[in-house]
Amino acid sequence: MKYAIIAAGEGSRLVQEGVAAPKPLVKVGGEMLIDRLIRVFMDNNASEICVICNEQMTAVAEHLKEISEAGRVPLKYVVKSTPSSMHSMWELSKWLKDEPFVLTTVDTIFRENEFKTYAQTFQQFAESGYADGLMGVTDYIDDEKPLYVGTDDDMNITGFYDTCDHPKYISGGIYGLTPKSIDTLSRCIERGDSRMRNFQRALVSDGLKLKAYNFSKVLDIDHASDIEKAEAFLGK
Repeated sequence: MKYAIIAAGEGSRLVQEGVAAPKPLVKVGGEMLIDRLIRVFMDNNASEICVICNEQMTAVAEHLKEISEAGRVPLKYVVKSTPSSMHSMWELSKWLKDEPFVLTTVDTIFRENEFKTYAQTFQQFAESGYADGLMGVTDYIDDEKPLYVGTDDDMNITGFYDTCDHPKYISGGIYGLTPKSIDTLSRCIERGDSRMRNFQRALVSDGLKLKAYNFSKVLDIDHASDIEKAEAFLGK
């Protein structure tokens, strides 16, 4: 199974709050965010890890180059600035058309044991044809602009919403998908859509069977204070 990382954001809020390092190189518990994801993905049967970073983050591109040249990680990466995370996924999609993949943003923080079970579950779903996608969700809501996820009693996803009167789950930014999803992504790009949440809505509209997988908690590193929250959450 492949893994993909969107590390193309500018991390402007972190910079404004005095965090000098580019977001992918920010350390949580002494480990850079990008290195943590690569390590976790390698521990979960990664056949290939695909990463995008932007053109302004030269230190990130150099770090990825060093990892690639060391030869211990099956890494592919692209350096390109994009207008949205959905466009970043589009740049990675050329490598994601031949086997199931899990994609995350670089600042997604989760417990490793939960992720292992999630990855195994998604691989089983994909191999059996039981589902076209397994999306990581959480009922822990600590996000400035959360994407609410509607589900039925069997954790089938029924929709993605910007607002919700009685929220149960929000997106955790962990997307397990089969190559079938790339056709939907292509159509989104062709009609000028942007943002990952609109791509997810399009997956539902196109009739793909998406299941939700509940993580106890998923955090993002958007503010300097989130680094301490993540370290406390991970017990670092």
